[in-house]
Amino acid sequence: MYKKLFVLILITQVSICSFSQKIKFGIKGGATGARISGDAFNGEYKYGFHAGAFAEIGLGDKFALQPEVLFNQVSSDTASNVNEVYQNLFKNNVKLSYLSIPLLLSYKPSNILSVQAGPQFGILIDKSKNGIENGKSAFKSGDLSLLGGVQLHLSNFRIYGTYAIGLSNLNDVDDKDKWTSQNFQIGVGMTL
Repeated sequence: MYKKLFVLILITQVSICSFSQKIKFGIKGGATGARISGDAFNGEYKYGFHAGAFAEIGLGDKFALQPEVLFNQVSSDTASNVNEVYQNLFKNNVKLSYLSIPLLLSYKPSNILSVQAGPQFGILIDKSKNGIENGKSAFKSGDLSLLGGVQLHLSNFRIYGTYAIGLSNLNDVDDKDKWTSQNFQIGVGMTL
C-alpha cells in the first residue's frame, strides 16, 4: 500500500510540475521534538534534528504545493514497565531515522505568511542498535502522518513550524499496544 501511495504522490507531483508556472527549490533544516505514544514508551518529547530539500510549485496567487524530502530523527525512552510487557525487547532508549516525504498544500493569506497542511509518509531507514535487542524488528517500515504548520517568507529565507500526528500503528511486534508518533519541527529554509 505504501508503494502505491508513493507512486501516486510522485505522479501527482510530476503532473503538477508540468502545468505549473512558478517553481522554486530550496533547502531546510532545524530541530525536531518527537515522542512515541503507547504503554511501552514514557510519552515524553525527545529532541533531534531534520534536514532536507523542498520545492514550491505555484498554483495561482494564493496556493502552492510544497513537496519535501527530509532526513528526520525520532527518539524515545521506554517506560519503566516495558520488560513486563515485551520480555526484554527494548533497552532504555530507541532512536529511529526516517526519510520523511511531506506533501503540503500552502495557502498564502499574505506575501510573508503561508498556512500549510497535508500528508507525510515516513520510511524507516535506520534503527539504533542500542534500542532493539536480539536483532528484532519492532517497528513497521512505514509511517503515515497528518501534518500542519505555518511558514514565514522573508525574501529567500523561510522560518517555519510544523506539527505532525501519526495515523498508523508503528508496533510490528504484536497487537498488545498501539504505538503512534507525534512530532513538531521548527527550522529555517532558503530558496535557491
